[in-house]
Amino acid sequence: MRIAYLLGSLNRGGTETLLLDTFRQAKKTGLDIAGIYRKEGSLFEDFKHTGISLFQVYPRNWFDVFYLFRLRKLLKREKIKIAHAQQPIDALYAYLACFGLKIKVVLTLHGYGYRYSKFYRLVLKFMLKRTDLNLFVSKSQQTYYSEKYVLKETQKLKVLYNGISFDKFRHIQYRSIREEFSVTEDCLLLGSVGNFNAVRDQMTICRFLKLLKKQNINFAFVFAGAKINAEARYMDDCIKYCDEQGLNSKVFFPGPRNDIPNLLNQLDAFIYSTDHDTFGIAVIEAMYAGIPVFVNDWSVMAEITEEGKHATLYRSKDEEDLFDHFARFLANKEKFIQKAKEDAKWAGEEYSIENHLNNLIAIYNEIQ
Repeated sequence: MRIAYLLGSLNRGGTETLLLDTFRQAKKTGLDIAGIYRKEGSLFEDFKHTGISLFQVYPRNWFDVFYLFRLRKLLKREKIKIAHAQQPIDALYAYLACFGLKIKVVLTLHGYGYRYSKFYRLVLKFMLKRTDLNLFVSKSQQTYYSEKYVLKETQKLKVLYNGISFDKFRHIQYRSIREEFSVTEDCLLLGSVGNFNAVRDQMTICRFLKLLKKQNINFAFVFAGAKINAEARYMDDCIKYCDEQGLNSKVFFPGPRNDIPNLLNQLDAFIYSTDHDTFGIAVIEAMYAGIPVFVNDWSVMAEITEEGKHATLYRSKDEEDLFDHFARFLANKEKFIQKAKEDAKWAGEEYSIENHLNNLIAIYNEIQ
């Protein structure tokens, strides 16, 4: 069966990274797929090099009838059996374009839609009741949508955890992070990964770093993540805070990076804070790197770490509690490092892209 993945743009982000890994592993796992996107982006060349067929179909406005005809023609020509959308608007396009055809429409929800416009919320509400299947990336997320939108058709709802291609950790091109940021060997090298936006809570980490400085702990911290133009204040506020607290010589904001495995492998510990992530790819990757991970007790993070069994959970937005847990790490480094190595093995087995795709294929077979 041939699957069409409908994407908005091919820019760098958690969803796009997951799909890029899916495209790279498709032939190995027997998935017959094509990619249909509306806009190019920074990951276009990466998607192109996967060898999977890519098609750009671009609507001139949100309801371009001719776009729907072009999309329908492409789906028929490529003999698509399932149209898998990653955004509600693409699910709507697929639903309309496939009218009268025997093509199933699947929608994966990657967020909570907190910041959707009224129109987008209407599209989401409309499509949740009309897709052939809605996929959620965590049980917590499914519960949220089920309650908010009164989703009672349980056979149309499934949880499918994201998968990560860990191959990139096995083929690392080493570049010294300490040399890049002039960090001495006796200094703790800490970091976090994630774009600066409303989903995350880097400010709590900044307040935690102030506590480290107050206790005269020798550290350096790297925030790897992009500044989003439409949400620039999230990074700007963190930079301003660090400047005001005299942390600018210890805290670095290098922007997005394409060497995350290399970075993670050199950190002494990984610190993460979220407001409403639906999953936690960066957290799983840090666990796989075998370093101690500290993440707040947001329901999703508790879920993917088995209630803190495989990472240290601290109270959300509570830098004092984070500091208390981190102090235990400083006092028992060898114990934390040994446990991190055990957690790495578990993460690699639980959240591999191979597991994700095997489960996905089973789901596709169920709805055919």
